[in-house]
Amino acid sequence: MSIKFSEDLVPLTDLKVNPGRVVKHASETHRPVLLTSRGRGVAVVQSVVDYEKAEEERDFMRAVVAGLADLEAGREVSLEEARVRLAGC
Repeated sequence: MSIKFSEDLVPLTDLKVNPGRVVKHASETHRPVLLTSRGRGVAVVQSVVDYEKAEEERDFMRAVVAGLADLEAGREVSLEEARVRLAGC
């Protein structure tokens, strides 16, 4: 998901005038909208669906990194031991 600066930069005054248009744009394009004030970025508007998807992807990647770190540190269990542990849950 990359920002198209020609379409996804919106001054705060435009948000105040027509907030529905900004939200609709973020939802339809699946890209975040960067809100600006005096030419500087101040906030981002993103659809809830896209936000939740991005959070799930970040959580998954964190879990993968943690798993790889466990493997490198020798913190692993056999498949049988994992089955026994999970059966007790």
